[in-house]
Amino acid sequence: MDQLETLQSLSEQMEFEHAEESRNEPAKPACFTPKEQRAVFVHPAQLPNGKQVKLLKTLLSSACERDCYYCPFRAGRDFRRASFKPQEFAELFMKLYQSNLAEGIFLSSGIAAGGANTQNKILDTAEILRNKLGFRGYLHLKIMPGAEKGQVLRLMQLADRVSINLEAPNTERLAKLAPNKTFIEELFRPLRWVEEIRQTQPAYKGWNGRWPSTVTQFVAGGSDESDLELLTTTDWLMKNVRLTRAYYSAFYPIRDTPMENKAAVDPVREHRLYQASFLLRDYGFDLEEMPFFQDGNLPLTTDPKLAWAQQNLIGRPLEVNRAERRELLRIPGIGPKGADAILRARRLGKLRDLTSLKKLGIVTTRVAPFVLLDGRRVDTQLSMF
Repeated sequence: MDQLETLQSLSEQMEFEHAEESRNEPAKPACFTPKEQRAVFVHPAQLPNGKQVKLLKTLLSSACERDCYYCPFRAGRDFRRASFKPQEFAELFMKLYQSNLAEGIFLSSGIAAGGANTQNKILDTAEILRNKLGFRGYLHLKIMPGAEKGQVLRLMQLADRVSINLEAPNTERLAKLAPNKTFIEELFRPLRWVEEIRQTQPAYKGWNGRWPSTVTQFVAGGSDESDLELLTTTDWLMKNVRLTRAYYSAFYPIRDTPMENKAAVDPVREHRLYQASFLLRDYGFDLEEMPFFQDGNLPLTTDPKLAWAQQNLIGRPLEVNRAERRELLRIPGIGPKGADAILRARRLGKLRDLTSLKKLGIVTTRVAPFVLLDGRRVDTQLSMF
């Protein structure tokens, strides 16, 4: 295979890896032929600082000795494997970068000859990009199961973001997805190492003067886990190791894997998990406030914030002119920016109608059933909009 064919082979399943809020839509660079367009999987992505970049999502190698039941790259699956050497991949990416076809990298790999050996290859690639080829753009690097703490430290010194996929919320559930991985030692422990390094090492050790952010990913529905299990682990990680975000990938069966006959998970479930995790991270909600059913799952027909408001605010609407920021954030239609805008506007005078809220960028049709404005319900004012 030539280099672009190799890149196609290594990138074609990367839609299952959610990263940087990618919409998973491959870009189509105009200078490539139709065949080559399929080879370069560059995704529009949003970085933690809000910047939009063209992100190349790929593997260094699709050869893997692990036999995870759901994975398209599992050992023994019949498909053509491909690999890049660190220098080869780094030089190819820089050609894409210099041609303005890609601006950043999400780099993972199948595991061969152990996690530590594979981690060294990812580190070598990053070292070449940063220190030999002078790349100063965005790098999201995967921590390999079985990596050593010293490798994690060096990874953090080179990357803007690091991650390791927990895949499942606990040891019992992981056994149903990847029986030859150990949840605590191989997957969970590196996330604790990252936080220990942040706490004990000066931030200037990072390549850009700060330590990278950390994320993880779960296979939602792959191990028959509940939303409560997934969000319990997510909540703990956010509070204890400063996890920036959890990604959820709705299970989808892959041909020629042990789970090929398992039903696909409704993508709406993935969406609800994201919404709930943002409530925990950004809106001041506690896990106990999530509107779980008795089976531990969230409703699919209603977003969790609206479900909470229907249970708690219909009979006790909040007065917008007196509510604290944390209370405003619990009202459907009001996010962090909207809450801050309301607080600023209140310094100038009372908010008396939905028109005032609409001028602040508030989604008034969602807000109306749950609030009072100057002591009055506002449902009757909806006809104005």
